[in-house]
Amino acid sequence: MERSVLNTVMCRLVILALLLFLGACSTQDNKPSQGGASVTPAAELLPPAKKAALEEPPGPPVDLWDRVRRQLSMHTLHNGRIGAAREYYLKQSRYFDLVGLRAERYLYHLVEAVEARDMPIEIAMLPLVESALNPFAISNQKAAGLWQIMPGTADYLGMRRDWWFDARLDIRASTDHALDYLESLNKDFDGDWLLTLAAYNSGKGRVQRAIRRNKSRGMASDYWSLELPRETRRYVPRLIALSTIIAFNEALEVALPDIPNAPAFTAVATGGQIEMLRAAELAGLDLLELRSFNPGQLRWATAPQGTGDILVPVSVADALGVSLAALPDSERVTWQHYRIRRGDSLIRIAKTFDTQVGLLREVNNLKGNLIRAGDTLMIPDSAAWRASLALAQGGSTGVKRGYKVRRGDSLYEIAARFDVTIDDIISWNDLDPGRYLQPGQSLTLYLGGG
Repeated sequence: MERSVLNTVMCRLVILALLLFLGACSTQDNKPSQGGASVTPAAELLPPAKKAALEEPPGPPVDLWDRVRRQLSMHTLHNGRIGAAREYYLKQSRYFDLVGLRAERYLYHLVEAVEARDMPIEIAMLPLVESALNPFAISNQKAAGLWQIMPGTADYLGMRRDWWFDARLDIRASTDHALDYLESLNKDFDGDWLLTLAAYNSGKGRVQRAIRRNKSRGMASDYWSLELPRETRRYVPRLIALSTIIAFNEALEVALPDIPNAPAFTAVATGGQIEMLRAAELAGLDLLELRSFNPGQLRWATAPQGTGDILVPVSVADALGVSLAALPDSERVTWQHYRIRRGDSLIRIAKTFDTQVGLLREVNNLKGNLIRAGDTLMIPDSAAWRASLALAQGGSTGVKRGYKVRRGDSLYEIAARFDVTIDDIISWNDLDPGRYLQPGQSLTLYLGGG
């Protein structure tokens, strides 16, 4: 028993020493060169493990992280850029706490979807790089959701985006379409996942041009050798760095919260349009919790057309399904009476109450836009939902505040000072991680969120 413990400790020390040695290389010049950045398989540097004479097959995964850890493959790559990316994450004291909370809701679904397509398990970790697992994240460039899908890409992929719903924010729809896109890119790059990831970040055409440029100069055309945008040069190493941290989290003293190897949510058929606040009440959930599982729902109720479904915690799904099936149409949406004032128009009223002109016409049996002062309109009551949207403004449930960068400030220092993550600051302000902050630069922060 003592020898086993000693061997385990020694193994962790060897791994940690190796990673520290490789991290020391992170200051080297990482510009593309004829030979590319040197990538060393960890297997060549670590001592070979001695196999037991009769090694029993591993038992079932202890938790979801263990399931992921058993399938990791990119953690075997190391170079200076990966070392720098690893330090980027390790310096953020709150990053894994925050991501861990979000992973409890979303990671199981991502792992299941990636495994079903026989893709590298690291692809399930990509939303940690893209959005810090925040499905409400929207950049200033309008990239949105866990997978940070741009509007143009969403249209190319045929994703639903309308007044009621944005598939880029939806957990299931965004994952399905992002994986479709990644599979398509992977075919275009002959199965090379590093080039695939670079293309997902910066665009297929840009990566193809970089490959042609290198080939025309007689240079290597692998990812590490290409001249790509600064963000893309950091993007792929960050995913590999996360793979390394998850693989060796104990040696690196990174605590990953226990996450059951089981689904956190499931779909429940709505049976028609349902007000989200009403669904939350029937499920015994806080409205914000229901919203966290349904970020693609943009309005106070599901769309009036069709039946559809909503996502809820597994523990309440059966009871909610029974309640929704028995709910009469008259109790599915709450309406309020509004007396039309002089100068009102349907457009102004719709904007005030966060609804559609067409919906007001349909509900009130109006054939045109003409309304008369003194008449009464039926209007959906969306006040509670609007309040929940406001709390999630900017992809955060925290209190909004501004911050002016001081001389000598860095992202690391600001993140530590306000107990947020660097990735959140970057996401909230659409920053280029490779550019230095400028004194006097204005930042938006959301404090006290989760």
